This record gives sequence, structure tokens and C-alpha cells, in this order.
Amino acid sequence: MRGKVIVNRSMSLDGFIAAPGDAMDWIFDFMAPDAAWLTEIAAATGAMLVGRRTTEVGSRMEADQDQETASRGEGYPFSGPIFVLTHKPPDPPEPDVTYLTGDITEAVATAAAAAGGKNLEILGADVASQCLRRGLVDEIQVYVLPVLLGDGIRFSSPGLGRIDLEPLGSTQSEGVTVLRFRVRKPAGSKYEL
Repeated sequence: MRGKVIVNRSMSLDGFIAAPGDAMDWIFDFMAPDAAWLTEIAAATGAMLVGRRTTEVGSRMEADQDQETASRGEGYPFSGPIFVLTHKPPDPPEPDVTYLTGDITEAVATAAAAAGGKNLEILGADVASQCLRRGLVDEIQVYVLPVLLGDGIRFSSPGLGRIDLEPLGSTQSEGVTVLRFRVRKPAGSKYEL
């Protein structure tokens, strides 16, 4: 049994997943890592496929000693394998991270196999857009946070094109609205993992 391939995004109400300069620390002002809904999503996740830029932003955030809120630095309650898609793996590589340099379809297949029947979570604007273009995504989960950023990194890359979605549900917890959508695959889609 295969889990789903899920694009997982925190987003401001005006459609940004990161503030200018790739800043993502604002997310933790609204999301407590011990929230029941977040713990449930993490428990359903068997592996992550992340873009290199996203991992670099995360590393920068971890190195930042300026803890403005109590929830910052506590992290996402996930403990499975992490795969990073990159053209050039770092030297030395981060421990406990597997670097993939091939085609996005092969990367998703590799990470999905490692998820052990659980969901594969896709993080990073570019990696998510590549997966969506190829028809590899089953669902999108968006955490709409009660903030307007005005500028930054948009939810999807320019040129993504139209992708039809089917609403699956929404919940609200501690000011965060969680939206779930199934990605409608074109009839006869050739991408199967």
C-alpha cells in the first residue's frame, strides 16, 4: 500500500509561503508544534522530499539564536527519512539526509518507497511546482495563517499553469485554517508511482 504524495504549505492570507529574503520564521508565530492537527499530519508522514533552498533556509533559521517566541526552534514533530533534491549536494553532506540529483519522477518514487506506506510530504516551492507539473501530487494541504506579508515567495512558481483541485475539507485550530485539496489528475495520466 502506498501513501499519498502531499504538498504541504504554510501560507499567509495574501498567498506567500515565505517573506522577502526567504524568511519563514513568521510561521512559528502562529503554529505550535504540539498542536493536535500538526502532530496528526506528522504521524501520517513517512518521508519528506525537500528542495535544497528550503533546507538552507531551515538551517539558517536553526542557527539563528534570536528566539522571539516560545514556539520557535521546537520544530515539526517528524522523524522519518529526509530526501533533498539538488543539482549539487553539499560537501560535507548533512547527516541523516539523503541527497538526490536525478529526475523529479525518480526522486518522488525513491522517497515514496522510503515512506513505508505512509505519506510523502513535499516541501519547497520549486520542488512542489515540478511535482505538480508532472502530475505526481495527490493532495495539497495549506495552513492559512492570519497574517498579510505584502511580498515574498508566492505559493507556486510562475508558469505552473492551471491545476484543478477538489476540496476535501477544512479545519480551524488556534487561528490556523487548514485546507485540504485533492489534485485532479487528467484522464489517462501516465505518472504512477
